[in-house]
Amino acid sequence: MLDVDRTARVVDGEESGAGMARFEVRTSDERDRVVVALFGECDLTVREELTSALLSAIDRSRVVCVDMGALSFMDSSGIHALVKGYHAVQERGQQLHVVNAAGVVKEVLDLTGVADLLRPPSAGSPSGGGAEHV
Repeated sequence: MLDVDRTARVVDGEESGAGMARFEVRTSDERDRVVVALFGECDLTVREELTSALLSAIDRSRVVCVDMGALSFMDSSGIHALVKGYHAVQERGQQLHVVNAAGVVKEVLDLTGVADLLRPPSAGSPSGGGAEHV
């Protein structure tokens, strides 16, 4: 099912007194979509990394799925990147979806309205395709 692993980069961000925040983005081409899987913590230090990965995925596929199952934190910088991706797909008539968000990441998506904006069309349907919606 997985054809190509395009991106696997770890970014270390500096946090005073808290050690290093780690973030990883893996982008893979599947038969009918590109999956952008996020790991760790998404904040201002990695916003451009996320934005770049999303826009690159949007350039390669009509459907982009952002898997947040392994993301433990996201602030407004991550929301900014997702909204930028949303505007890009709207201009092109494409689709961008977020799946598997949990905990504080899900709360941030829900509070900002981005969860509804990027909900997969199959969310809640019997043929949901196996991925859980936001």
